[in-house]
Amino acid sequence: KESRLKIDVQSEIGQLGAVLLHTPGAEVENMTPRMAQRALYSDILNLSIARKEYEQIEGVLSKVARVYQVRDLLARVLDKADARRELISRICIAEQAGGCFDVLMAMSSPQLVKALIEGLPARIDTLTAFLNEDYYSLFPLYNFYFTRDSSVTIGNNALICRMANQVRAREAMIMDAIYRCSGCFDCGTIDLQNVVPERGKLFIEGGDVLVVRDDVLVIGNGMRTSAAGIDALTARFCELFPEGKKHIIVQQLPSSPESFIHLDMVFTMLDRDKCMTFAPLILHDHSYKTVHITIEDGKVSRIRGVSGILPALRTLGLDLEPVPCGGSSDSWVQEREQWHSGSNMFAFAPGKVLCYARNEATLHEMDKHGFEVMAAREVISGKKKLSDYARCCV
Repeated sequence: KESRLKIDVQSEIGQLGAVLLHTPGAEVENMTPRMAQRALYSDILNLSIARKEYEQIEGVLSKVARVYQVRDLLARVLDKADARRELISRICIAEQAGGCFDVLMAMSSPQLVKALIEGLPARIDTLTAFLNEDYYSLFPLYNFYFTRDSSVTIGNNALICRMANQVRAREAMIMDAIYRCSGCFDCGTIDLQNVVPERGKLFIEGGDVLVVRDDVLVIGNGMRTSAAGIDALTARFCELFPEGKKHIIVQQLPSSPESFIHLDMVFTMLDRDKCMTFAPLILHDHSYKTVHITIEDGKVSRIRGVSGILPALRTLGLDLEPVPCGGSSDSWVQEREQWHSGSNMFAFAPGKVLCYARNEATLHEMDKHGFEVMAAREVISGKKKLSDYARCCV
């Protein structure tokens, strides 16, 4: 019998033991230009190109960690009658698709996985259905390959995120079912779906939640994570940690352009002593607030404004050297490479990160800071072994 994986994520840079991926499938092509904006896209994707890029991600990560695929785990959930009924009920209620319940329940698990991810075409058997411009009864999950958004692991808990856009709500429901019912993971869940905020809209997404240390979170407050969402997570933290001290550093983000969608578009961890930053927002003067929330013995003991993420972390014993996205000399290049996700790096071990090849100025900056820059194909083919390098940027 397969043993359950004990989840214990205490930082963004620890040695990766396992990773949860969703390789893009037909759901990416089940979109027309007319539907793109609704799906949170500015353009439609080419599936063959998306698959090739994702194969590189999986190819590199499979060298260092155990890889789980969402489709496989969802099938395990759907094989269990009670878990299947609970998940399908939640989805049909949330998406006002009660008429689909019996159809979905009658499907085999592989068919149901396909329908829940790639979409369920509408049944055209009434005039109302014929005149409806929506082709789907359940829309495809166009964004599901961004698996960090709908859930993020914090310590031995999986935070089930409350998505900012309804078109992505099903992703979080599926992730919740996977963590609770697949039988693969040993962890708790922090589910904010039923929390009623005191004021404002409540939403929070994983790209805004970074585990810097076992007692320190840095969270972005912007278009995908609201103040009420951060308050809800803070309240759960107070319940989970009735003893000791925890810190949450909150960074306000611009509401436009869309490249500032999450904190990990402007700040990510690279090593124990280094971080990737978009300098205009993280290092320079600006009008966006940084707030330090202190939790002591299960209660918020202090909330105060601070002068930035790095000074706040320094007071907690984390002195990080910033590596500037796009380099340090040209603000035009910085803005251009931030737009192309130059700050959005993923550490799979201390000092070993994945990034996008297109951001040449950022790669040059990484090289200057002691990171060996290499292509994914070199790692996948075995030409370069990650264990041979103290620091690398793949």
